[in-house]
Amino acid sequence: MSTATQVSELSARVRDALARHHPGAPVGELRTLPGGHSGLTYAVTVGEAAYVIKAVPPGQRPVGRNDVLRQARVLGALAGSPVPVPGVAALDETQPAWFAMDFAAGEAVEPVLDEPEVPAATARARMLEIASVLRRLHETDVDTPGLAAPEPLDAAGELDRWSRTLHAVPSELRPGGEELIRRLADDVPDGLPPVLLHGDFRLGNVLCVGRRAVAVVDWEIWSVGDPRIDLGWFLLFADHRNFPQLGREVPGLPTEAELLDAYGGGGPALPAMDWFRALGRMKMAAIMGHNLRRHREGKHHDPDQERLPPTIAAMIRTARDILG
Repeated sequence: MSTATQVSELSARVRDALARHHPGAPVGELRTLPGGHSGLTYAVTVGEAAYVIKAVPPGQRPVGRNDVLRQARVLGALAGSPVPVPGVAALDETQPAWFAMDFAAGEAVEPVLDEPEVPAATARARMLEIASVLRRLHETDVDTPGLAAPEPLDAAGELDRWSRTLHAVPSELRPGGEELIRRLADDVPDGLPPVLLHGDFRLGNVLCVGRRAVAVVDWEIWSVGDPRIDLGWFLLFADHRNFPQLGREVPGLPTEAELLDAYGGGGPALPAMDWFRALGRMKMAAIMGHNLRRHREGKHHDPDQERLPPTIAAMIRTARDILG
C-alpha cells in the first residue's frame, strides 16, 4: 500500500470519527500543519469546532516521538489540572494511531529566536508566567490516574540519553564534546524527588494570549525525573548570548535569578543548578548537531542549519565554563 493511500485512509478514519463526535456538523478537510517534529500533524474544523490531529506516520512504528498515544495520555492526565493543556477530544488506537486535541488559540514565540517579535514587556511577563506553570507541572502527582508514568530517569540517565545523541554527531561539529561529557559524568549531583517533566519546556512550546499562558504543547519527550532537568533547559532561553549568530537581544527579559524566584514561589533555592545548566547546553548542542547532520545527509533539508556550527561549539564551551 502506498504512503498516499495510507494517508488518505487515515484522513477518512479521522473525519468519520469526528463526524460521529459532532452529529450533523460539516467536517472539513485535514490540512497539514508545518513545523511539527513528530508524527503527522493536521488541523481540521468540524462545524464551529477546531482540532489538531496527531498521527503515527504510515509505515512507522509508534515509538519515541511517533508514539502519539503517549502524548495523548499525558494531556488526558493533566486535563482540569493547574497546568493548561489542550483537551483530548477523540482517540483511535488502531494503527496508525491518532488523536484529536482542541485547537488552542494563541502564539508560541521564543523571544530570542523566533519571528514575529513580541513586545519586550509581553515577552518578559510571559516568561515569568510560564515559570510558575512549570512549578505547577512539577507539583503534579506522578501517580495521577491515566498517566501510567514511566520509571524515573535520574540525572545520570539523562546525561547518558543526550550523550548518545551527541556521540551521533560528527566529531568536527562538537569540539570539546567528549571532555564535557566526561566532566559531567565525573560530578553527577544527588537527585531530587522525581517529578513530571515536559522535556522541552520553553515559551516556544507554550501558547499564550497576551501575557497569559493558555496551553502547554509538544509533549513528545515527557518523562519523570529531576525537576532541574526542565529548569536547566528553560533557563537557556532567557539570554540571546546563549545562541551566537542565532539569537537576538530582547531588553528586559527576566534574569535567571528572577525566573528561579518565579519558579520557586518563595521556597528554598534548588541545589546544584550549575550541573543542570551545563547539561542543558550539552543537550542543545546534541540536538542542533543531530539536525545539522540530518540536513547534510539530505534527510531534513533546511539551509538555515548551516548557521549552527558556531552555536554548537559555543554551547559546549559555555557548558564547560559553567562547570569551572
